[in-house]
Amino acid sequence: MSDIHPTAIIDDSVKLGSRVKIGPYCCVTGNVELGDEVVLESHVIVTGNTKIGAQTHIYPFASIGHVPQDLKFGDEEVFLEVGERNRIREHVTMNPGTHGGGGLTQVGNDGLFMMGAHVAHDCIVGNNVILANNATLGGHVSVGDFAILGGLAGIHQFCRIGAHAFIGAGSLVVEDVIPFGAATGNRAVLSGLNLVGLKRRNFERAEINALRALHKSLFVESEGALMTRLANAAQQHAGSACVQMVVEFMRVEQNRGYCTPRNR
Repeated sequence: MSDIHPTAIIDDSVKLGSRVKIGPYCCVTGNVELGDEVVLESHVIVTGNTKIGAQTHIYPFASIGHVPQDLKFGDEEVFLEVGERNRIREHVTMNPGTHGGGGLTQVGNDGLFMMGAHVAHDCIVGNNVILANNATLGGHVSVGDFAILGGLAGIHQFCRIGAHAFIGAGSLVVEDVIPFGAATGNRAVLSGLNLVGLKRRNFERAEINALRALHKSLFVESEGALMTRLANAAQQHAGSACVQMVVEFMRVEQNRGYCTPRNR
């Protein structure tokens, strides 16, 4: 049985799972689905074609599912899907997709979206992602699993943040960041590998050493074209799952720019 405060406004069209808790002055409208044990604290807005996964906890003044902040948006039918066990803190905003981006914004499981974070239209956010206070994703951004964005970090539209990457607080990212990379600064540069994250998640020493060798061959040495060096590294480290993840990330979008170390 769900626990709904008498001041909350819930449309008849809304689908509620079991043991949902909706606090004072929440407004849930449109074609919204709230999974089992979802908690909305007071003053939360959820609207549109929005699905919220089980055990997700949303804090006051979050706005989830309102129309995209895109001037080209023509009131078409678009969607937002948020996975399970996310923590969505105060004043977070998440927008659905647009027709030009496939019509869907997706957020994975087990994420932490701190106060004021923004997930724009057509973003694809993986599992176990952290957006610290006021971190902002532009439209069409993709963020891989276990990536961490520091407070006030801004990601330019269409950029890709690889899995296990770390973006320093206050950084402005205008190019793709490779998996396991660490990027910092205004017009962020690649400062190295996210070694802290690799060690915290108990990656094997052999994998870390292979990533270090890959980083050196791609961004320190300069002989030959980047994609040639990438192909050589892929062959040299064929047994490294982490290296192959970076290789695949870079091969998928060969025409995109990448965050590189300063003066590269």
